[in-house]
Amino acid sequence: MPRWKSLPSELPEKDRQLIVQLRRLKDHSGLGLAALAAKTGYSRSSWERYLNGKQPVPRKAVEELAKVCGTDPTKLLVLHEVAERQPPEPAAGPVAEPVAGTGAVGGGEGEGAGEETGEAAVTDEPAGTRTSGVPGPGAPEPRARPAVRRVPLRYAVAGAVAAAAVAFTAGLLVAGGDGGGGDEAAKPVTYGPGRTYDCDHEGRKDGAAYAGHSTTVEALVGINGSGPDVVEVQCHLQRHGFDPGEIDGLYGPGVESAVKEFQKARKLVSDGIVGPDTWAELRR
Repeated sequence: MPRWKSLPSELPEKDRQLIVQLRRLKDHSGLGLAALAAKTGYSRSSWERYLNGKQPVPRKAVEELAKVCGTDPTKLLVLHEVAERQPPEPAAGPVAEPVAGTGAVGGGEGEGAGEETGEAAVTDEPAGTRTSGVPGPGAPEPRARPAVRRVPLRYAVAGAVAAAAVAFTAGLLVAGGDGGGGDEAAKPVTYGPGRTYDCDHEGRKDGAAYAGHSTTVEALVGINGSGPDVVEVQCHLQRHGFDPGEIDGLYGPGVESAVKEFQKARKLVSDGIVGPDTWAELRR
């Protein structure tokens, strides 16, 4: 399978995370770009642009790719929403200063500009003071309008939404997030060197084997992942005679190598990523 091109260095990190997951899913399915074009509503050239970071990936394309590859699109759609909601960088500019003798704020903004742009404008101007226009004959000379204090609400709200979505996404993508870890996933457990777990090699339900740490059959688990899903992978590799090393819940190079050997033995795509097809074989 040809190697992917490096993503553009200027690509935002949230878009990069989404594209990496889409690439893994596409590779795991074994489908080429032409096959994706035949099975979805997007052309081969469109998929090439999406998966190489040349053009934003439409939400519908994410859904169709997940459907074609036979996986739940929820996690990918969360990543897509996070990438889509990245707040724009606010432009640094001077504080608006009053223009003496006109009653208008410098910078060319008319009245109500704060409302139209989503900014909250606060002034200390007394009630009844004229705020725009030219004074009529006999009218007293208007005072200079106080500087407007603008609060960029749209940036604050967008930033808060993005931060919350990132936190939610992190929970979904770490192995064991909502992949069926059960009560174990809710406990504050540290996975990695120095801690090992027991495997229940006799556990079965509806003809499938379960080692007692996760019930997922579709979570994507790969290098540097950690959690109960990884423990489950390690236990099943051990049960099938493929040495994953310590059963510590950390998906390191040793686990990845064992997964690749297992996938070769089962005539699967040997990419070292545990997805629906590999789970099905592991649970036999």
